[in-house]
Amino acid sequence: MDSLNPDHPPPTVTPAAPGVWKFWGTAIWGLLIFAAMFIGQIGAIVLLAVQRGLPMDLASLQLVGHEPQALALSVIMGLPATLAVVWLAIRIKKVSFVDYLALHWPSWKQLLFGAVGLIVIVLAWEVTSRSLGREATPGFMTDLLKSGRDKGAAVMLLLAFSVAAPMSEEVLARGFLFRGWSASFLRVPGAIVLSSLVWTVVHLQYDMYFLAEVFSIGLWFGYMRYRANSLWLTIVLHALNNLTAVVLTMWLGS
Repeated sequence: MDSLNPDHPPPTVTPAAPGVWKFWGTAIWGLLIFAAMFIGQIGAIVLLAVQRGLPMDLASLQLVGHEPQALALSVIMGLPATLAVVWLAIRIKKVSFVDYLALHWPSWKQLLFGAVGLIVIVLAWEVTSRSLGREATPGFMTDLLKSGRDKGAAVMLLLAFSVAAPMSEEVLARGFLFRGWSASFLRVPGAIVLSSLVWTVVHLQYDMYFLAEVFSIGLWFGYMRYRANSLWLTIVLHALNNLTAVVLTMWLGS
C-alpha cells in the first residue's frame, strides 16, 4: 500500500484558506449591509406613522422621525437588519461568523490601551474645540438628548446610542469591511483608512469639523481592531465613547 511505502507517501492535502470576500465583494456587500441598516431604521419610522394613522408622505415621516423615542427606536431597529445581511454574506462563504468578524474578547491590557488612546484623541479634539470657540457636541444632538431626557426617553436613547449604534457600525466598518479589504490589495493600512472613511460617511449629519474627529477616532478603532484581532474591543470602546457623550450631554443639559 502507498501509505506504507516510503517511496510513495500518501498525498497531503493542504487545507483551503477560509473564504473571504475581497475588495469588490466586500464593497458590494457593504452597500447591501448599509441599505439594510437604513431600511431597518426607516421601517421603524414608517411603522410608527402607520400606527398613528398618518399619511405616508415625507412630512409625516420627518415629523415622527424628529421625536426622541422614534429616533431611538429607529437606531435600535437598524441593528437586527444589519446583522441579518452580514450573517448572510458570511454564510455564503461557509465560514465561522465569529472568526470572520473577529468576535474574540480582548485582554484587559488591550482594553486599557485602547481606552487610553481614545481618551487622548477625544481630549485633543475637546481642547481644539474650546480654543476655536466651537461647541464640543453638535447642537442638534444636544437638543435631541435634552428633549429625550425631558420626555422620558433617556433610557431608550442610551440603549440606541450606546449599544445598538456601536454594534451596527462596528460590525459594518471594523468587522465586515475591514476583514475583506485587509485581505485584498489594500492590506491592513488601506483597510483601516477606507473603513474609517466609510464610517465617517455614515455620520454625514455632522459638519466637516466633527467629521474630521469621527475619522480620527475611526483610524484608532481600526488600528485597535488589527492590533488586538478583536471586534469586541472596538465595540466596547465605541460604546464607552457614546455612553460618556450621551450622559455628559444630558447632565450638562440639566
